Amino acid sequence: MSAFTAVSGLKDQMALYWMARTEQERKFLGIGGALAALLLVYALFLAPALEGSAVLRAELPQLKQQKAQLEALAKTAAELSGQTAPQVTPMSRETLSASLTARGIKPESLSMTGEYAKLQVSGVAFSNLFAWLEAQRLENRISVLEAAITASTPAGQVDATVTLRQNTDASSR
Repeated sequence: MSAFTAVSGLKDQMALYWMARTEQERKFLGIGGALAALLLVYALFLAPALEGSAVLRAELPQLKQQKAQLEALAKTAAELSGQTAPQVTPMSRETLSASLTARGIKPESLSMTGEYAKLQVSGVAFSNLFAWLEAQRLENRISVLEAAITASTPAGQVDATVTLRQNTDASSR
């Protein structure tokens, strides 16, 4: 049985069903079918489009604000790209000692080997040591290559050996 004969048979059955109905039943079925078709079209096509449009309309002010912020950031980035990075003071024993003393940290030893510095401290507050290392990273581009930190007494005090290196690249910030 081919598809054509199957469709033809279905069409004949529908025609028989339709003819068996009274005029009033045909009117109700026609109106009901048209209403069902309209609801189906609305549910499949119109409702999602209207909801999506409402969501986009609600998000539009926020998106415009984000666009303005991005444009301002792009303008700032363009202005900053033309500037040269500020030069930092080269890492030396004296600058490290001065910054440690300013933080109230007394190093047991501080040795310089080329571009590396090795620092040993005992009985230092961990928060103070961490704050000093963070300040060195931000202000002088000094990074920690190796750190050995052990807890000591009282609580919060540490003994530490830290190897430091200053990054001299302009793009390292």
